[in-house]
Amino acid sequence: MDYFGFWHSLLEEISVAPKHGERRILTFHDAREYAAALSKWKSLKAKQPQLRKVQVSPLIRAFFVPAAGAEKLMHKFADTLSIEEDLRMQIHSLPGEKTGSLMPWGVKAIHAPQAWSKSTGVHVKIGVIDTGADYRHPDLRHALGSGINLLHRGMLPLDDNGHGTHIAGTLAAAGSSRGMMGVAPRSFLYPVKAFDHTGSAYVSDIVLGIDWCVQNKIDLINMSFGMKTRSKALHNVVLKAYHAGIAIIASSGNDGKRGGDYPARYSETIAVGAIDKKRQVSGFSNRGPYIDVYGPGEGVPSCWLREGYKEMSGTSMATSHVTGAAALLLALRPGLTPRELKLLLRRTASPVRLRKGQRRASLGGGAADALRLLRAGARSKRRSGKREVSGSIG
Repeated sequence: MDYFGFWHSLLEEISVAPKHGERRILTFHDAREYAAALSKWKSLKAKQPQLRKVQVSPLIRAFFVPAAGAEKLMHKFADTLSIEEDLRMQIHSLPGEKTGSLMPWGVKAIHAPQAWSKSTGVHVKIGVIDTGADYRHPDLRHALGSGINLLHRGMLPLDDNGHGTHIAGTLAAAGSSRGMMGVAPRSFLYPVKAFDHTGSAYVSDIVLGIDWCVQNKIDLINMSFGMKTRSKALHNVVLKAYHAGIAIIASSGNDGKRGGDYPARYSETIAVGAIDKKRQVSGFSNRGPYIDVYGPGEGVPSCWLREGYKEMSGTSMATSHVTGAAALLLALRPGLTPRELKLLLRRTASPVRLRKGQRRASLGGGAADALRLLRAGARSKRRSGKREVSGSIG
Protein backbone atom coordinates (compact mmCIF):
# COMPACT_ATOMS: atom_id res chain seq x y z
CA MET A 1 0.00 0.00 0.00
CA ASP A 2 1.19 3.53 -0.82
CA TYR A 3 0.90 5.11 2.65
CA PHE A 4 2.32 8.46 1.52
CA GLY A 5 -0.29 8.58 -1.24
CA PHE A 6 -2.99 7.56 1.27
CA TRP A 7 -2.22 10.47 3.60
CA HIS A 8 -1.72 12.88 0.71
CA SER A 9 -5.23 12.04 -0.57
CA LEU A 10 -6.66 12.53 2.91
CA LEU A 11 -4.81 15.81 3.30
CA GLU A 12 -6.64 17.14 0.25
CA GLU A 13 -9.99 16.11 1.81
CA ILE A 14 -9.12 17.69 5.17
CA SER A 15 -7.94 20.97 3.65
CA VAL A 16 -11.32 21.60 1.96
CA ALA A 17 -13.50 20.29 4.82
CA PRO A 18 -15.62 22.95 6.62
CA LYS A 19 -14.58 23.71 10.19
CA HIS A 20 -17.71 22.04 11.62
CA GLY A 21 -18.50 19.79 8.67
CA GLU A 22 -18.76 16.06 8.14
CA ARG A 23 -16.30 13.54 9.52
CA ARG A 24 -15.34 10.03 8.48
CA ILE A 25 -14.19 6.90 10.33
CA LEU A 26 -11.52 4.91 8.50
CA THR A 27 -10.99 1.40 9.91
CA PHE A 28 -8.15 -0.82 8.72
CA HIS A 29 -8.82 -4.55 8.26
CA ASP A 30 -5.21 -5.64 8.85
CA ALA A 31 -3.20 -4.77 11.98
CA ARG A 32 0.10 -4.51 10.08
CA GLU A 33 -1.29 -2.12 7.49
CA TYR A 34 -2.83 -0.02 10.26
CA ALA A 35 0.54 0.12 12.07
CA ALA A 36 2.28 1.21 8.86
CA ALA A 37 -0.33 3.91 8.18
CA LEU A 38 -0.02 5.08 11.81
CA SER A 39 3.76 5.30 11.51
CA LYS A 40 3.54 7.35 8.31
CA TRP A 41 0.91 9.66 9.89
CA LYS A 42 3.22 10.32 12.87
CA SER A 43 6.10 11.21 10.58
CA LEU A 44 4.02 13.47 8.31
CA LYS A 45 1.97 15.42 10.85
CA ALA A 46 5.03 17.38 12.07
CA LYS A 47 5.31 18.92 8.59
CA GLN A 48 1.58 18.94 7.78
CA PRO A 49 -0.36 20.69 10.60
CA GLN A 50 -3.69 19.74 8.95
CA LEU A 51 -2.98 16.08 9.79
CA ARG A 52 -3.03 16.96 13.49
CA LYS A 53 -6.82 17.15 13.20
CA VAL A 54 -6.85 13.36 12.73
CA GLN A 55 -7.58 11.27 15.84
CA VAL A 56 -6.70 7.63 16.41
CA SER A 57 -8.25 4.58 18.10
CA PRO A 58 -5.67 1.78 18.40
CA LEU A 59 -8.34 -0.50 19.88
CA ILE A 60 -10.29 -0.77 16.61
CA ARG A 61 -7.44 0.29 14.25
CA ALA A 62 -9.28 3.44 13.15
CA PHE A 63 -8.53 7.02 12.14
CA PHE A 64 -11.14 9.76 12.63
CA VAL A 65 -10.85 12.34 9.88
CA PRO A 66 -12.61 15.68 9.20
CA ALA A 67 -13.52 15.04 5.57
CA ALA A 68 -16.73 15.28 3.60
CA GLY A 69 -15.93 12.94 0.73
CA ALA A 70 -13.42 10.08 0.81
CA GLU A 71 -15.06 8.37 -2.19
CA LYS A 72 -11.69 8.31 -3.98
CA LEU A 73 -10.13 6.63 -0.95
CA MET A 74 -12.92 4.07 -0.78
CA HIS A 75 -12.39 3.16 -4.42
CA LYS A 76 -8.60 3.08 -4.18
CA PHE A 77 -8.21 1.29 -0.83
CA ALA A 78 -11.40 -0.80 -0.66
CA ASP A 79 -9.47 -4.00 0.10
CA THR A 80 -7.56 -2.33 2.92
CA LEU A 81 -10.08 -0.33 4.94
CA SER A 82 -13.74 0.49 5.49
CA ILE A 83 -15.11 4.04 5.58
CA GLU A 84 -18.25 5.21 7.38
CA GLU A 85 -19.76 8.56 8.29
CA ASP A 86 -18.95 9.80 11.79
CA LEU A 87 -22.55 10.26 12.96
CA ARG A 88 -23.93 12.40 15.76
CA MET A 89 -25.69 10.94 18.83
CA GLN A 90 -27.64 12.52 21.70
CA ILE A 91 -28.02 12.08 25.44
CA HIS A 92 -31.28 10.44 26.58
CA SER A 93 -32.91 12.95 28.94
CA LEU A 94 -35.99 15.16 29.01
CA PRO A 95 -36.30 18.71 30.46
CA GLY A 96 -36.60 18.83 34.24
CA GLU A 97 -37.04 21.17 37.20
CA LYS A 98 -34.76 22.28 40.02
CA THR A 99 -35.38 20.50 43.29
CA GLY A 100 -34.04 20.28 46.83
CA SER A 101 -31.57 17.66 48.01
CA LEU A 102 -33.02 14.43 49.34
CA MET A 103 -32.85 10.65 49.23
CA PRO A 104 -34.06 10.10 45.65
CA TRP A 105 -37.08 7.84 45.23
CA GLY A 106 -35.27 5.74 42.63
CA VAL A 107 -32.42 4.84 44.99
CA LYS A 108 -35.03 3.59 47.47
CA ALA A 109 -37.12 1.89 44.77
CA ILE A 110 -34.30 -0.46 43.76
CA HIS A 111 -33.63 -1.21 47.47
CA ALA A 112 -30.11 0.20 47.40
CA PRO A 113 -30.14 1.37 51.07
CA GLN A 114 -30.98 -2.19 52.19
CA ALA A 115 -28.08 -3.45 50.09
CA TRP A 116 -25.48 -1.10 51.64
CA SER A 117 -24.89 -3.44 54.57
CA LYS A 118 -23.51 -5.89 52.01
CA SER A 119 -21.85 -3.51 49.51
CA THR A 120 -21.42 0.19 48.81
CA GLY A 121 -19.51 -0.33 45.57
CA VAL A 122 -16.08 0.27 47.10
CA HIS A 123 -13.14 0.21 44.65
CA VAL A 124 -15.37 -0.29 41.58
CA LYS A 125 -14.28 2.04 38.75
CA ILE A 126 -17.08 3.40 36.57
CA GLY A 127 -16.44 5.21 33.32
CA VAL A 128 -19.21 7.76 32.67
CA ILE A 129 -19.15 8.72 28.99
CA ASP A 130 -21.22 11.90 29.03
CA THR A 131 -20.98 15.69 29.28
CA GLY A 132 -18.46 15.67 32.16
CA ALA A 133 -19.09 16.32 35.85
CA ASP A 134 -19.23 19.20 38.34
CA TYR A 135 -16.04 18.67 40.36
CA ARG A 136 -17.10 21.30 42.91
CA HIS A 137 -20.34 19.60 43.88
CA PRO A 138 -20.08 18.69 47.60
CA ASP A 139 -21.88 15.37 47.08
CA LEU A 140 -19.49 14.30 44.31
CA ARG A 141 -16.05 15.70 45.09
CA HIS A 142 -14.85 12.49 46.80
CA ALA A 143 -16.21 10.25 44.03
CA LEU A 144 -14.58 11.78 40.95
CA GLY A 145 -11.32 10.76 39.31
CA SER A 146 -9.57 12.90 36.72
CA GLY A 147 -11.10 11.08 33.73
CA ILE A 148 -10.51 12.60 30.30
CA ASN A 149 -11.82 15.49 28.24
CA LEU A 150 -11.98 14.33 24.61
CA LEU A 151 -13.15 17.74 23.37
CA HIS A 152 -10.36 19.76 25.00
CA ARG A 153 -7.40 17.50 25.71
CA GLY A 154 -5.43 18.40 28.81
CA MET A 155 -8.41 20.00 30.57
CA LEU A 156 -10.54 18.42 33.29
CA PRO A 157 -13.83 16.94 31.97
CA LEU A 158 -15.91 19.76 33.43
CA ASP A 159 -19.64 19.62 32.79
CA ASP A 160 -21.10 22.49 30.76
CA ASN A 161 -24.50 20.83 30.22
CA GLY A 162 -25.60 19.20 33.52
CA HIS A 163 -26.55 15.76 32.21
CA GLY A 164 -23.27 14.11 33.24
CA THR A 165 -23.45 15.59 36.74
CA HIS A 166 -27.01 14.26 37.12
CA ILE A 167 -25.87 10.77 36.09
CA ALA A 168 -22.88 10.97 38.46
CA GLY A 169 -25.14 11.91 41.37
CA THR A 170 -27.41 8.90 40.93
CA LEU A 171 -24.37 6.67 40.62
CA ALA A 172 -22.17 7.74 43.50
CA ALA A 173 -23.28 10.85 45.42
CA ALA A 174 -22.30 10.62 49.09
CA GLY A 175 -23.68 13.73 50.72
CA SER A 176 -24.40 12.20 54.16
CA SER A 177 -27.17 13.89 56.15
CA ARG A 178 -27.24 17.22 54.24
CA GLY A 179 -26.91 16.01 50.65
CA MET A 180 -28.16 13.22 48.45
CA MET A 181 -27.02 9.61 48.25
CA GLY A 182 -26.37 7.68 45.08
CA VAL A 183 -26.85 3.96 44.48
CA ALA A 184 -23.15 3.04 44.94
CA PRO A 185 -21.79 5.81 47.19
CA ARG A 186 -18.27 4.37 47.51
CA SER A 187 -17.70 3.58 43.85
CA PHE A 188 -15.28 5.79 41.93
CA LEU A 189 -16.28 7.67 38.80
CA TYR A 190 -14.12 8.57 35.83
CA PRO A 191 -15.93 11.22 33.76
CA VAL A 192 -15.22 10.86 30.04
CA LYS A 193 -16.33 14.10 28.39
CA ALA A 194 -17.41 13.19 24.86
CA PHE A 195 -20.55 15.38 24.64
CA ASP A 196 -20.59 19.15 24.19
CA HIS A 197 -22.75 21.71 25.97
CA THR A 198 -25.73 20.83 23.73
CA GLY A 199 -25.57 17.12 24.64
CA SER A 200 -24.26 16.10 21.21
CA ALA A 201 -21.26 13.91 20.31
CA TYR A 202 -19.77 12.16 17.31
CA VAL A 203 -19.46 8.38 17.13
CA SER A 204 -15.68 8.86 17.03
CA ASP A 205 -15.80 10.60 20.43
CA ILE A 206 -17.64 7.60 21.90
CA VAL A 207 -15.15 5.19 20.33
CA LEU A 208 -12.27 7.15 21.84
CA GLY A 209 -14.07 7.20 25.20
CA ILE A 210 -14.55 3.42 25.28
CA ASP A 211 -10.97 3.00 24.05
CA TRP A 212 -9.79 5.10 27.02
CA CYS A 213 -11.88 3.03 29.47
CA VAL A 214 -10.40 -0.23 28.16
CA GLN A 215 -6.84 1.11 28.31
CA ASN A 216 -7.40 2.32 31.90
CA LYS A 217 -9.01 -0.93 33.09
CA ILE A 218 -12.38 0.57 34.04
CA ASP A 219 -14.83 -1.99 35.52
CA LEU A 220 -18.14 -0.63 34.17
CA ILE A 221 -19.18 1.92 31.55
CA ASN A 222 -22.37 4.01 31.81
CA MET A 223 -23.64 5.19 28.41
CA SER A 224 -26.84 7.26 28.75
CA PHE A 225 -27.19 8.20 25.09
CA GLY A 226 -27.84 6.74 21.66
CA MET A 227 -28.69 7.11 18.00
CA LYS A 228 -31.01 5.44 15.49
CA THR A 229 -28.35 4.23 13.08
CA ARG A 230 -25.98 1.27 13.31
CA SER A 231 -22.26 2.04 13.30
CA LYS A 232 -19.66 -0.59 12.52
CA ALA A 233 -16.95 1.33 14.37
CA LEU A 234 -19.13 1.70 17.48
CA HIS A 235 -20.03 -1.99 17.46
CA ASN A 236 -16.38 -2.94 17.03
CA VAL A 237 -15.29 -0.98 20.09
CA VAL A 238 -18.25 -2.30 22.14
CA LEU A 239 -17.07 -5.81 21.25
CA LYS A 240 -13.52 -4.94 22.34
CA ALA A 241 -14.78 -3.75 25.73
CA TYR A 242 -17.01 -6.83 26.10
CA HIS A 243 -14.11 -9.20 25.43
CA ALA A 244 -11.93 -7.19 27.82
CA GLY A 245 -14.47 -7.99 30.57
CA ILE A 246 -16.00 -4.50 30.81
CA ALA A 247 -19.79 -4.35 30.97
CA ILE A 248 -21.46 -1.49 29.08
CA ILE A 249 -24.84 -0.38 30.41
CA ALA A 250 -26.76 1.69 27.85
CA SER A 251 -30.05 3.61 27.70
CA SER A 252 -32.66 2.50 25.19
CA GLY A 253 -34.01 5.94 24.23
CA ASN A 254 -37.04 8.14 24.84
CA ASP A 255 -39.22 7.64 21.76
CA GLY A 256 -41.91 5.57 23.51
CA LYS A 257 -41.64 2.86 20.86
CA ARG A 258 -40.92 -0.82 20.49
CA GLY A 259 -37.29 -0.98 19.49
CA GLY A 260 -34.66 1.51 20.48
CA ASP A 261 -31.34 3.20 19.93
CA TYR A 262 -27.79 2.01 19.49
CA PRO A 263 -25.59 1.06 21.34
CA ALA A 264 -28.33 -0.38 23.60
CA ARG A 265 -29.52 -2.54 20.70
CA TYR A 266 -26.21 -4.39 20.51
CA SER A 267 -26.43 -7.76 22.30
CA GLU A 268 -23.09 -7.12 24.04
CA THR A 269 -24.52 -4.21 26.05
CA ILE A 270 -27.02 -4.21 28.92
CA ALA A 271 -30.08 -2.34 27.61
CA VAL A 272 -32.11 -0.22 30.05
CA GLY A 273 -35.64 1.17 29.88
CA ALA A 274 -37.39 3.52 32.33
CA ILE A 275 -40.18 2.99 34.87
CA ASP A 276 -42.16 5.45 36.98
CA LYS A 277 -42.94 5.51 40.71
CA LYS A 278 -45.78 3.01 40.16
CA ARG A 279 -43.27 0.58 38.57
CA GLN A 280 -44.95 0.94 35.20
CA VAL A 281 -42.93 1.41 32.04
CA SER A 282 -42.74 5.17 31.41
CA GLY A 283 -44.69 6.41 28.42
CA PHE A 284 -41.56 7.94 26.88
CA SER A 285 -39.41 4.82 27.34
CA ASN A 286 -38.53 2.58 24.44
CA ARG A 287 -39.40 -1.03 25.12
CA GLY A 288 -39.20 -4.49 23.60
CA PRO A 289 -37.71 -7.95 24.08
CA TYR A 290 -34.17 -6.59 23.78
CA ILE A 291 -34.57 -4.56 27.02
CA ASP A 292 -32.61 -6.37 29.74
CA VAL A 293 -33.84 -4.39 32.75
CA TYR A 294 -35.79 -1.26 33.69
CA GLY A 295 -34.71 1.38 36.18
CA PRO A 296 -36.33 4.43 37.82
CA GLY A 297 -36.36 7.14 35.18
CA GLU A 298 -39.28 9.50 35.77
CA GLY A 299 -38.99 12.61 37.94
CA VAL A 300 -35.56 11.61 39.28
CA PRO A 301 -33.80 14.18 41.50
CA SER A 302 -30.00 14.28 41.42
CA CYS A 303 -26.97 16.58 41.45
CA TRP A 304 -26.78 19.54 39.08
CA LEU A 305 -24.39 22.30 38.07
CA ARG A 306 -23.25 25.02 40.50
CA GLU A 307 -23.63 22.64 43.44
CA GLY A 308 -27.37 22.37 42.85
CA TYR A 309 -29.99 19.66 42.35
CA LYS A 310 -32.48 19.02 39.58
CA GLU A 311 -35.28 16.60 38.75
CA MET A 312 -35.06 14.96 35.32
CA SER A 313 -36.68 12.15 33.35
CA GLY A 314 -35.37 9.77 30.71
CA THR A 315 -33.86 6.37 30.10
CA SER A 316 -30.56 8.15 30.90
CA MET A 317 -31.66 8.38 34.52
CA ALA A 318 -32.81 4.76 34.54
CA THR A 319 -29.44 3.62 33.25
CA SER A 320 -27.48 5.26 36.05
CA HIS A 321 -29.60 3.36 38.62
CA VAL A 322 -28.82 0.05 36.93
CA THR A 323 -25.11 0.86 36.61
CA GLY A 324 -25.04 1.71 40.31
CA ALA A 325 -26.66 -1.62 41.19
CA ALA A 326 -24.11 -3.41 38.98
CA ALA A 327 -21.30 -1.61 40.83
CA LEU A 328 -22.64 -2.87 44.18
CA LEU A 329 -22.44 -6.42 42.84
CA LEU A 330 -19.01 -6.06 41.22
CA ALA A 331 -17.55 -4.89 44.54
CA LEU A 332 -18.48 -8.35 45.89
CA ARG A 333 -17.92 -10.30 42.64
CA PRO A 334 -15.10 -8.52 40.77
CA GLY A 335 -14.55 -11.46 38.41
CA LEU A 336 -18.03 -11.40 36.87
CA THR A 337 -18.09 -11.28 33.08
CA PRO A 338 -20.42 -8.87 31.23
CA ARG A 339 -22.56 -11.85 30.20
CA GLU A 340 -22.85 -13.13 33.79
CA LEU A 341 -23.74 -9.64 35.02
CA LYS A 342 -26.45 -9.30 32.38
CA LEU A 343 -27.96 -12.69 33.25
CA LEU A 344 -28.01 -11.86 36.97
CA LEU A 345 -29.65 -8.49 36.34
CA ARG A 346 -32.33 -10.11 34.21
CA ARG A 347 -32.90 -13.00 36.61
CA THR A 348 -33.26 -10.85 39.73
CA ALA A 349 -35.48 -8.14 38.22
CA SER A 350 -38.98 -7.75 39.66
CA PRO A 351 -42.01 -7.82 37.32
CA VAL A 352 -43.08 -4.38 36.09
CA ARG A 353 -46.72 -3.39 36.32
CA LEU A 354 -48.54 -3.52 33.02
CA ARG A 355 -50.47 -0.62 31.54
CA LYS A 356 -53.76 -1.27 29.78
CA GLY A 357 -53.19 -3.24 26.59
CA GLN A 358 -49.57 -4.15 27.36
CA ARG A 359 -48.24 -7.71 27.26
CA ARG A 360 -45.33 -8.65 29.50
CA ALA A 361 -43.48 -10.43 26.72
CA SER A 362 -43.47 -7.25 24.62
CA LEU A 363 -41.64 -5.25 27.30
CA GLY A 364 -38.49 -7.33 27.83
CA GLY A 365 -36.93 -7.44 31.32
CA GLY A 366 -38.25 -6.44 34.73
CA ALA A 367 -37.41 -3.72 37.26
CA ALA A 368 -33.90 -3.63 38.74
CA ASP A 369 -33.57 -4.69 42.39
CA ALA A 370 -30.14 -4.18 43.97
CA LEU A 371 -30.83 -6.28 47.07
CA ARG A 372 -32.06 -9.29 45.09
CA LEU A 373 -29.09 -8.86 42.76
CA LEU A 374 -26.57 -9.05 45.62
CA ARG A 375 -28.27 -12.05 47.19
CA ALA A 376 -28.30 -13.93 43.88
CA GLY A 377 -24.68 -12.96 43.24
CA ALA A 378 -23.64 -14.33 46.62
CA ARG A 379 -25.51 -17.60 45.99
CA SER A 380 -23.96 -18.07 42.55
CA LYS A 381 -20.51 -17.47 44.05
CA ARG A 382 -21.07 -20.19 46.65
CA ARG A 383 -22.27 -22.61 43.95
CA SER A 384 -19.29 -21.92 41.71
CA GLY A 385 -16.98 -22.34 44.70
CA LYS A 386 -18.48 -25.76 45.43
CA ARG A 387 -18.01 -26.80 41.79
CA GLU A 388 -14.35 -25.78 41.93
CA VAL A 389 -13.79 -27.77 45.12
CA SER A 390 -15.60 -30.86 43.82
CA GLY A 391 -13.72 -30.60 40.54
CA SER A 392 -10.37 -30.61 42.33
CA ILE A 393 -10.99 -33.85 44.26
CA GLY A 394 -9.28 -36.96 42.94
